[in-house]
Amino acid sequence: MIQLQTVLLILLAAIVALALVLFQYYYKSKRKGKLQVILSFLRFSAIFGTILLFINPKFTKNEYSLEKPNLVLLADNSSSMTSEDKTQVISDLSSLKNNVGSLSENFNILNYRFGADLSNSDSLSLTEKSTNISKALASLNEIFTGTNTAVVLFSDGNQTIGEDYEFYGKRQKFPIYPVVLGDTTKYEDIAISQINANRYAFLKNKFPLEVFISYDGKEKVSSELQVFMDDKLVYKEKVSFSNVSNTKIVSTQIEANSVGMKNIKVAVTPLPNEKNKVNNEKLLALEVLDEKTNVAIISTVQHPDIGALKKAIESNEQRLVSIYRPDTDLSKLQEVDVYILYQPDASFDKVYKQIQLRNSNSFTVLGTYTDLNFVNKIQNNFLIETGYPVQELFASQNATFSKFDISDFSLEGFPPLVSDAGPVNILGRGEPLLKVRIKGVDMDQPLLTTAEEDTAKHAILVGENIWKWRVQNYRNDQTFKSFDAFLGKLILYLSTSKGKNRFVLDYSSIYNNSSETKIKANYFDEAFAFDSNASINIKVENKSTNTSLEVPMLLKDGYYEADLSNLPPGKYDFVATVTKENLSRSGSYSILDFDAEKQFSSSNYSKLNRLANNTAGKLYFPDQMDSLVMALETDSKFVPVQKSKQIVVPLIDFKFLLGFIIAALSLEWFIRKYNGLT
Repeated sequence: MIQLQTVLLILLAAIVALALVLFQYYYKSKRKGKLQVILSFLRFSAIFGTILLFINPKFTKNEYSLEKPNLVLLADNSSSMTSEDKTQVISDLSSLKNNVGSLSENFNILNYRFGADLSNSDSLSLTEKSTNISKALASLNEIFTGTNTAVVLFSDGNQTIGEDYEFYGKRQKFPIYPVVLGDTTKYEDIAISQINANRYAFLKNKFPLEVFISYDGKEKVSSELQVFMDDKLVYKEKVSFSNVSNTKIVSTQIEANSVGMKNIKVAVTPLPNEKNKVNNEKLLALEVLDEKTNVAIISTVQHPDIGALKKAIESNEQRLVSIYRPDTDLSKLQEVDVYILYQPDASFDKVYKQIQLRNSNSFTVLGTYTDLNFVNKIQNNFLIETGYPVQELFASQNATFSKFDISDFSLEGFPPLVSDAGPVNILGRGEPLLKVRIKGVDMDQPLLTTAEEDTAKHAILVGENIWKWRVQNYRNDQTFKSFDAFLGKLILYLSTSKGKNRFVLDYSSIYNNSSETKIKANYFDEAFAFDSNASINIKVENKSTNTSLEVPMLLKDGYYEADLSNLPPGKYDFVATVTKENLSRSGSYSILDFDAEKQFSSSNYSKLNRLANNTAGKLYFPDQMDSLVMALETDSKFVPVQKSKQIVVPLIDFKFLLGFIIAALSLEWFIRKYNGLT
């Protein structure tokens, strides 16, 4: 629509242009004829076009559209749904989509389904192994943000992963109308809801097991909790429940007697009339490791330091300390992980040679009985300055030490160590833990330091009487714990001397179900840069059926991955190989036969009802679909809205009009010059 003001301006522009032309070409002019008319028309066109550029006339156009609210039909696609539920959902979806009334006229009807994630589809397979209702609702919030939307949720209300959807509903932006599926009858049910256990245990140690048991019923009942390890009963306990006391936590410790992967079954005996017995037991697996660290203290002198070292190191049951003289038969030292060389002298020659031959780890303690010249000659990790008198050396912590955390151990007020050794120079890669403090002055020389040589690790302590530190720790804290933990960290650092590995696997020894089974790998070139062009294959063999599968590992974002989610439950061995090099890694894992979706005997309609109330919706049952349709049709929140959009369109094209003006003026000038006019 062109405004009246614009029309008047255009008319005024034409009058002004005509007046100027009449004045220029006809006022007091004696020329007549066709040429005068052409020139005056060209001048009129140029002046009129120029004025139009300033006026820039426009007209407006209104476009109208009808915006319908969205009706999202969200269906549960998890395996907890039965074939009867599937038939019911298909019937209800068809009824809502093909509704001939105002429902289909007033709503944009969209179909989604969900399990662990949301997907845009109306076909149901009921194969999803997990249910995450809160994630599905959160995804819909992102998709339909800023729109008028209602959600009809078809589900049994049983969620296995993710945030509790009942509480998420308080943040939900759209009203939810749950349609309850499944069996709504409440049955007496006793279930193992959760088990807490470590993934690993150490041989001859006890590992903790925490079992959460729940009861759904009104009567007082009793049952028995049983724990089986590799089908052998290792623990049992009577448990009782009532309508008031309907949960119980049982904590126990199970002893690991043998090395290897252990299958553990935790079960509660079913109630006499219990319908769902699937949730009465849970399976898990853990790996028992023989991680005993053998430490040898080798010395020619008797000193209280030796007893203090042995007690501190053996405070961790996974470490065994043996004391030897340097002339001991070397065959007894073949299984040693860490050698502690206490005040070595020339008699340690064979021991040092064995350490070098085995590329073993060592911890050297210097003192007043040490032959420093021999130590300098026999090894290439440290160079100790000699010729110093016996002196007291206090310790100060190196705040920048990065190999492991030493911040929990304070040396404030600790007595000094005694030594006649001078400053220690590290010949390889090393880092001091403690530095020397003499007469209150911090010296830039190590008191306790580490050094690394290829894959071997070494440490040296410049002083004896460390037993006084352990006593001082007890005096301060009434426990040896802090000192023992500090020394334990040092021994752990020395006993784990694995060098850089160009081919590294990341996997779990236990997978709860097949969908979680993925093995990752990192492969580096000789410069230890990630190689994204490698070809890696993995061969997996089922121990029970002796069947094998070989698949390539695919490149992901900075790693390689093999997706083995199609494998059935069982025990598997695997070998991953880099095809262009002679590099391979092997391992084993177990897939447990666990389906969280089978843990429920009836639908959780009470939680769905609270979700509906929290979102200003309402709960319905499958036989109430007509009531749901009527509620949606009559709700004033879901009325289609007519929206208008005003479009402003310019009447002229700026570039075209400017070109026309230039053309008119140019043609006028040319005609005037051609005819000899000024």
